Amino acid sequence: MNDFDFLIGSWNVANRRLRTLFVGSDEWDHFPSTVTCQGIFEGGGNTEEIVFPTLGSRGYTLRLFDVERKEWSIYWASSRTGLLYPPVVGTFTDGRGDFYGDDTHEGRPIRAHFIWSDITPTSARWEQEFSVDGGHTWESNWIMEFTRA
Repeated sequence: MNDFDFLIGSWNVANRRLRTLFVGSDEWDHFPSTVTCQGIFEGGGNTEEIVFPTLGSRGYTLRLFDVERKEWSIYWASSRTGLLYPPVVGTFTDGRGDFYGDDTHEGRPIRAHFIWSDITPTSARWEQEFSVDGGHTWESNWIMEFTRA
């Protein structure tokens, strides 16, 4: 239940995001962000706000642990849209978190996969990848390298 306790506190983040999805692009945008994460429910959840100063936007994440199913649901909202996106759901195994969900990209149905890895007290890595073929193939499109502030 306390899988995300490592994230509590303040972080500096180096972002790398793919410019164009699903065309075989290898052009990435690089930009900074800062994250502040607070725990809720004694480890059974947390909230996070991320600030992208060079993009002029913010994001908000809510993570909740389903006690009965023993898995996490991760919800994301963007200040650009004001919408709460469908959750990705999953668990941690051997220090790596894998979370999957259904979503759309530009009106096209996709599978989303969030990966948490390389977790230490002072660093962590998050990666997002999408699939347009039901999870048979994946395209990595956003990588965040977290460093404790």
